[in-house]
Amino acid sequence: MRLNKSIYKNYKTYPEKILQFGEGNFLRAFVDWQIDKMNKEAGFDGSVVVIQPIKTGRVDVLNKQDGLYTLYLQGVKNGKPIKEHSIINSISRGIDPYKNYEEFINLAENPQIRFIISNTTEAGIEFDENDKLEDKPQNSYPGKLTAFLYKRFVFFNGDKEKGLIIMPCELIDRNGDKLKEIVLKYSKLWNLNNDFTNWINTANIFTNTLVDRIVPGYPKDTINEITEELGYEDSLVDVGELFHLWVIEGPQWIKNEFPVDKAGLNVKFVNDVEPYRTRKVRILNGAHTALVPVAYLYGLNTVKEAVEHEVIGKFVKGVIYDEIIPTLDLPKEELLQFADDVLERFKNPFIKHYLMSIALNSMSKFETRDLPSLLEYINRKKELPKKLVFSLAALIEFYKGKRNGENINLADNPDILFLYKTLWSNYDGTEEGLKNIVRSVLSYEKNWKMDLNKIEGLTDAVSDDLIMIEKIGIKDAVLKTL
Repeated sequence: MRLNKSIYKNYKTYPEKILQFGEGNFLRAFVDWQIDKMNKEAGFDGSVVVIQPIKTGRVDVLNKQDGLYTLYLQGVKNGKPIKEHSIINSISRGIDPYKNYEEFINLAENPQIRFIISNTTEAGIEFDENDKLEDKPQNSYPGKLTAFLYKRFVFFNGDKEKGLIIMPCELIDRNGDKLKEIVLKYSKLWNLNNDFTNWINTANIFTNTLVDRIVPGYPKDTINEITEELGYEDSLVDVGELFHLWVIEGPQWIKNEFPVDKAGLNVKFVNDVEPYRTRKVRILNGAHTALVPVAYLYGLNTVKEAVEHEVIGKFVKGVIYDEIIPTLDLPKEELLQFADDVLERFKNPFIKHYLMSIALNSMSKFETRDLPSLLEYINRKKELPKKLVFSLAALIEFYKGKRNGENINLADNPDILFLYKTLWSNYDGTEEGLKNIVRSVLSYEKNWKMDLNKIEGLTDAVSDDLIMIEKIGIKDAVLKTL
């Protein structure tokens, strides 16, 4: 027995208000779940029409299940592991524009369509100079979007009341600005009139967004047990963590039409998304990157092990609360709450997040995620952040490629691997030799975009920590940072 509206007695039909490019696990566990909650708890009364953005996709499977699927949310809440599931009833239908282009493009004539949401991967918001207005469909997502908007503009005679709110969820910086820029580029390439350009600029809103929820997706390893638990077959079972955050750079009045607040959702409409992006990169991603070399060399293998460990857990908390948060400008209560949420997410018993999977390209990750915190800490406190400095020393030790006599499977750009291989193979066993390694790594401007040796006291501090790690081992060395 397959999940569909005949076996889901609470099935409801809602007016189609949202066009969604993408049918993948993330959008279904994030956006479509939120629409479902708004329908049930905030009177949104709207459904999603899913557009398959590329030739291969799963809208046929979605349609066979009448847009229904089961979502499992699992994680830690108030210190307790929680696992819950529900059937999501927010998708009306899916359309494959490569097979049914007219069905897609004619949606532009629906006056109730108000929102366009997308997640077409980071590569999705790109300009394809070969796209043409007469293509059915255009190759790129922005090409399809431009054709859709132009059809709407023409059909409604440029009525400014028929403009749309466009909220891309692709993980690129200032995604809304970039999408709008490409739409206007197509308008020029296709010789669409100035009135259309003006309509795009004045009647439509392109929001910049930040999305945050870990979505492992289809649980292939446990699907048999899940099917038995549910009592029906579902080809679209989706799994996500409990935590969710959607930051939208746009006017507050959007909430009148998109009542996320009434549904108790963690969605923020803000004037500038950048502080929130910085918060996520510095706290969540920065903590990941800072703990990896320390925890892995210590002998741990997963994020959960690390944050729950008596010593490493204390180290990680010190990095976040004592050295990263003081460098950020959002209200302290917000930062502390986000940090608390991050640590709960790290302890999620349902997600096995291996340190070595985070270790990929650790040098560039330290540069983008942790170096800004280190520099800003120095700027504000006029001293070095002890734990971030230690993490940098541990990173240099990590790239030695050995843990307890066993090889570490290092994965980074060839130039980074060559640098470390050369430095460590020429190491003569002396303290001066370690200082030379530190000086060489800190001067590698290709990675750091600057010579870190010029930061007062940093070379000596990193060298002292590396010497200590080499002399007494990581376990005793990290204790001296606590």
